[in-house]
Amino acid sequence: MALIFLSLLILTLPSTNAEGPPSPGFYLSSKVGSVGFNQVFTNLWGAQHQSVDHDSLTIWLDQNSGSGFKSLSPYKSGYFGAGIKLQSGYTAGVITSFYLSNNEVHPGNHDEIDIEFLGTTSDKPYVLQTNVYIRGSGDGNIIGREMKFHLWFDPTLDYHHYAILWDPSQIIFFVDDVPIRRYPRKNDATFPLRPMWAYGSIWDASSWATEDGKYKANYQYQPFVGKYTDFKLKGCTVNGPASCRPPAGSPNGILTSEQNAAMAWVQSNYKVYDYCHDPKRDHTQLPEC
Repeated sequence: MALIFLSLLILTLPSTNAEGPPSPGFYLSSKVGSVGFNQVFTNLWGAQHQSVDHDSLTIWLDQNSGSGFKSLSPYKSGYFGAGIKLQSGYTAGVITSFYLSNNEVHPGNHDEIDIEFLGTTSDKPYVLQTNVYIRGSGDGNIIGREMKFHLWFDPTLDYHHYAILWDPSQIIFFVDDVPIRRYPRKNDATFPLRPMWAYGSIWDASSWATEDGKYKANYQYQPFVGKYTDFKLKGCTVNGPASCRPPAGSPNGILTSEQNAAMAWVQSNYKVYDYCHDPKRDHTQLPEC
């Protein structure tokens, strides 16, 4: 009898992380229409390692090359998202990414907003790294603003939607419409203001990607494949009207209590690194912290 009672008690206890975050209550991705890859992107490098099937894209890395793509237009602000499915198994040293940058027009002094999936060994989960670089902080003496997460699901089993909202007051990173990080504009010196293009890529970053370079890409497991679909880009292009406004990240432009609760849940349960809380960092270079 005691055993039956204990079993029933276990079944009725609330689970901590298994069910995922609370509902954000607002689903920005549903407000933005999908676009085909060729409507808004073009190959940037590694054309032989890229395949487009209808509106979906596959890129891969082998010992010869990786691959990358770039939006046709630069943007001053906007919402940039895609459904992404990652490769399972040993992917150490490999980065699959979706990001904004102006490195090609401002080499050595560029801005960047990153979603990067850091490859891993077979027994450990992927790390999703978010990052922001401003006016060359990603060049030379690098001053990164990394916040890293594990995910509450297996990103290799299916597509999940990852997105960046960049507007004049903030940057918000979303996973399946759940905000996981908000980077506010506290001053112009710590916020990217110049136009950027949207990019995606898969490449070998063995020197740092997995546990600070401890584990390298192993081409015994090639090709390493990244799959993208359901592209969503809506924003203000450089040549667009002055009245243009990017999509709002919430009904009134400010994260709601539900969105903040969902973000707090993710950061409490799945955040694994925050540059603002790293005692090894020089915080005189990070005034926003």
